Amino acid sequence: MQLQFSATLASGDVKRHIPHTFTVSAACSRLTIRLHYAPRLAGGITNLLTLTLFDPDGFRGAGHRGGDTHVVELTPTTATRGYLVGGLPAGGWTVQIDTHMVLPDVPVHYTLEVQSESDAALAAAPAPRPVADFSRVLNPNPGWYRGDLHCHTLHSDASWTTHELVAEARRQRFDFIALTDHNTISPLAEMAEMAGDGLLTMGGQELTTFWGHAVCLGAYEWLDWRVDREGAQMAALATQLYAQNKLYIIAHPYAIGDPYCTGCRWLYRSMMPGTARLVEIWNGPWFGGHPLEHNQNEDGIGIYYRWLNEGRRLVATAGSDAHGPKGYLGGVGCNVVYAQELSTRGILRALAQGHLYLSAGPTLHLHAQNGQGTAAMIGDTLTVAGETTRVSTTWANAPAGATLRLIVNGAIQERQPINAGGEAHWTLPAYGPRWCTIELRGKDDAMLAVTNPIFLGS
Repeated sequence: MQLQFSATLASGDVKRHIPHTFTVSAACSRLTIRLHYAPRLAGGITNLLTLTLFDPDGFRGAGHRGGDTHVVELTPTTATRGYLVGGLPAGGWTVQIDTHMVLPDVPVHYTLEVQSESDAALAAAPAPRPVADFSRVLNPNPGWYRGDLHCHTLHSDASWTTHELVAEARRQRFDFIALTDHNTISPLAEMAEMAGDGLLTMGGQELTTFWGHAVCLGAYEWLDWRVDREGAQMAALATQLYAQNKLYIIAHPYAIGDPYCTGCRWLYRSMMPGTARLVEIWNGPWFGGHPLEHNQNEDGIGIYYRWLNEGRRLVATAGSDAHGPKGYLGGVGCNVVYAQELSTRGILRALAQGHLYLSAGPTLHLHAQNGQGTAAMIGDTLTVAGETTRVSTTWANAPAGATLRLIVNGAIQERQPINAGGEAHWTLPAYGPRWCTIELRGKDDAMLAVTNPIFLGS
């Protein structure tokens, strides 16, 4: 069987899901799908069409990657990265073209070819669908564990394999790393197998929609990212994941966005932050390499502080968003989490509690104590008692020229130059401050470390 579909798209076709259906016979042993579109560039900016594939049983894979030519090959025992290995069930299949960017003024023409073959040499028993088992406990003891919650491989749009990513995590001396490829779950079983020797591997996916991205941790089944513009479906999905002890994190809310990074900026009006409980405020280096991305993290922490002042109890996270070896250069923030054990369950629970600080190297801790002697750590709520609250911080490994900031209700309460290590203490009035946090900044004002807040109130 050989089919060909073609069409010409205009700018009005941007942010659509265009389905093409075909039928696979019981004798099929190889399925090849080829998409080509032109032009790839218009005015120096890239058009972006990607593929999502469904077989009669549901999601079969996605290729969220650049390039004007996409080729997908499936046999009973092999699959192109991004797609799921297994049998080729007879019946109706759908290959969907997702139009992330169709630039104005220059029409985009695409050709989609689908070919099925019957080859006795390939008619082997289907490979079983691998299961992602992230249940291992790497360390049963409570402690501070450091790692990355957001990175990619060749299963979406990165330049390295899952093995290369994990090898880099070991070089970085991470305690944990979470793989979150775009709109696919194809690498998760392989990722789960690579845990050990002190490194916890975790899994999820980056829900890469037309109007914003969300990192979904602990989500090992495909999440349908084809959501409405207002955000009602995103809100429902976030609520569903939290109820299952999984995490939904608004990713890089102030990324550059269309047309340079399609769908990267957070634009969901009903999810500002809506039902979201976690926000990635530090994505990649604090000051990004692209001139238009220079302040994305400053803007991200700014809206995070604003949401806290609105009474939201939100958790701040970091993510390298690494797509290759260069992804860990230039002051990338890591998550330093206080968990009861080094396991996926332990890390996710600690993240939900806000028991973490974000750091590009320095150690930074925050504690508070009320007038009755009750203490709180990062992420906790401290009940106001007495006339004052005592706030304390300790730090280590700060570079020369660093500055410490006490942030209260989003404003700088105290600012002081610091040595490589030390401690500081402040007394806050019991009534008025609703939350406080600590920032450690470099001499260029780049963030070196920041704690999650301690909330103050009843």
